[in-house]
Amino acid sequence: MSLILSAAAWLALLIFLAGLVWRAWRWAATPVPFRIPTTAGQQRSLSWIRAARLECPWTAAGVAGRMALEVLLFRSLFRDTRSRLEAGPRLTLIERKALWLAALAFHWSLLVIVVRHLRLLVNPVPGWVTAIASVDGFLQAGVPSWYLSDVVVGVALGYLLFRRLRDPLLRYLTQPADYVALALLLTVAGTGMVLRYVVRPDLVAVKAFAAGLAVLRPAPLDAPSAWFVVHLLSVCALAAFFPFSKLVHAAGVFFSPTRNLANDTRARRHINPWNAPVKTRAYEDWEQELVTSRKSQVKSPSLKSEV
Repeated sequence: MSLILSAAAWLALLIFLAGLVWRAWRWAATPVPFRIPTTAGQQRSLSWIRAARLECPWTAAGVAGRMALEVLLFRSLFRDTRSRLEAGPRLTLIERKALWLAALAFHWSLLVIVVRHLRLLVNPVPGWVTAIASVDGFLQAGVPSWYLSDVVVGVALGYLLFRRLRDPLLRYLTQPADYVALALLLTVAGTGMVLRYVVRPDLVAVKAFAAGLAVLRPAPLDAPSAWFVVHLLSVCALAAFFPFSKLVHAAGVFFSPTRNLANDTRARRHINPWNAPVKTRAYEDWEQELVTSRKSQVKSPSLKSEV
């Protein structure tokens, strides 16, 4: 069984890395000759017009700030609104912060869970990993103590699934792959909680097995429980599914030209490199031609029509 689990883990890791590199290569190789950031603020123009440094940045530092807000705090999702037609008729926009809060809580809690699992791969365990685990379990509720990130991930995933099933429009737009991603995440989280709080595995053997996987020399794992097998296989399935699903937005956001480009179209001219050569005339040429034409008209005698 340990050999099968090891092969599944290595195959999933290979698919994950190869798929991620392939997607990143395709994104990086896509030419973007123009600046196409989606901005919601005032672009830099005249000195007496206040520009939005983070909403519509024109420097690399501003783009880094906007990317940080997007990646760490989901700034664009925070502005999520929904239109509704009321009596009158009158169109109103309603703020929806529940989705932003659930997404933010899920992603940060998932990051904490991944960091906690580093204890199974490295020895000695870094102090900062132990510190994060201590803060995560500060409530000291139950034996073993409940981790706050486990509760938050479960609640957030439940809300995201309930949201898709409740809203008819969202349910119509949801693709089967979206349900597969949610099912894999729920399976990973659910079986992980069972292993943590109900069916306790042999952590020494599990750590030896995980550390062996990292160095391509897996240690034997005698009679693993069915919960552990399902948990590990669901993690492998999620890793293999990741590069070919919408979950890859975690890496794709860094390649998005609507986010990672500075809005400096007024400061310099961007030319499409594969455009066919076309003879163009600058504004100065048109102005000079107009001035020359007027001067020639003034110098030439006026023509009078014969009656």
